[in-house]
Amino acid sequence: MTGAADLDLERLGRWLEGNLAGFAGPVRAEKFNRGQSNPTFRLRAASGDYVLRRKPPGVLLKSAHAVDREFRVQKALAGSDVPIAKMHVLCEDDSIIGSAFYVMELVRGRSFDDPRLPGLDKGLRTGIYDRMNRVLAAIHAIDLDARRLSDFGPQGNYYKRQIDRWTKQYRASETGQITAMDELIDWLDGNVPEDDGRRTLVHGDYRIDNMLFAEDGPDCVAVLDWELSTIGHPFADLAALVMQWQRPPGAEGRGLAGVDREPLGIPADQAFIDAYCGRAGLPGIPAFGFYLAFAFFRMGAILQGVKKRALDGNASNPELGLRLGASVPEYAAGGLKAAKSV
Repeated sequence: MTGAADLDLERLGRWLEGNLAGFAGPVRAEKFNRGQSNPTFRLRAASGDYVLRRKPPGVLLKSAHAVDREFRVQKALAGSDVPIAKMHVLCEDDSIIGSAFYVMELVRGRSFDDPRLPGLDKGLRTGIYDRMNRVLAAIHAIDLDARRLSDFGPQGNYYKRQIDRWTKQYRASETGQITAMDELIDWLDGNVPEDDGRRTLVHGDYRIDNMLFAEDGPDCVAVLDWELSTIGHPFADLAALVMQWQRPPGAEGRGLAGVDREPLGIPADQAFIDAYCGRAGLPGIPAFGFYLAFAFFRMGAILQGVKKRALDGNASNPELGLRLGASVPEYAAGGLKAAKSV
C-alpha cells in the first residue's frame, strides 16, 4: 500500500460521519497498489476499517469507471451464492473528494496475483480452482428479476455490442497503429455468432487476482472489481479466465503458459471448461476459439486505455500502466491465434 495524498480526508471524514451509520473519525487512508482503473483505498477510522473505491480524477472515457454500477450490482448480490463485500454507501457528489466513490466493508482474506499459487499444497490449489469454477457458475445462475438486475444491461447480441463498445474505446485511446489489433477487430466483426438467447449477469473481469480467499482454506470470501459487470453472455467470463492462463507466468503476465499443471493440482483448460459446463447444465461449448479471441481483444482494448491514462497522468499507477500497455500487441496476437482455431 502507499499513501493517500490525493484524498481530502477531513472533508471525506465529515461526509462519512453524516452519511454512514456508525462511522466515527478521524480517518486515515492507504492506497492499494492494485486496481489500475478505479483507485482503491483502505480507510482506518475509530469505528473500524473500510474500503473506498473512487473514479480516477481527470478527463475520462465515456461510460468508463462506473462506480455507481459496481455499487449497485454488489448490493443486489447480498445474500446470494456469490460472495461479495457488504456495500455501505455511494457518493455521487464530485465535490467531496473530486469524483464519485463508494465505501464497502473490508473483507479479510488472501489474494493471489499468481495463478500458479506458489507456496500452497496441491490439494489446496485444486480446491481454490474448484471454488473459482463454482462461483463463476453461481454468478451466471443469478435470477436477474429477483435481484432487480434485469435492466443492468441492454438487450441484443452481447458480442456485437461489446465489440462495438471496445472498438470505440480502443480507438479513443489509441496511441499508435497496431496492425494485429486492426486485423483482430475485423475478424471479430465478421464472425459474431448468432444470439443463442443466453442472458446472464457477467462479471467482466473474472480472474484469480479479483478474488479473495479464506485465510485457512480454499473458499472464496469475496469477488472484487465489478466495474465491467453487465448483463451479457456467460461464455465471455469463462473465456476471459482461460485467456489469462495463456499469458506467461510471473508478476506481469499472471498466466500459466508452459506450466506443467497436473503436479500442481491445477486443472487443464478443457477440464475447467467441462466442470463449468457440468455445473451450468451444458453439453459443451462449440467454437470456443471465438470467445477466446474476443477475450484477448477486450483485454487488449482495456490495457490500451490504461496506457493512455498513464500517458495523460490519470492512471492509478502510471509506471505499471505503461508496462501493461506495452503488452497490447501480444494480446492482439493471442486473439488472432485463437481465431485460427475456430
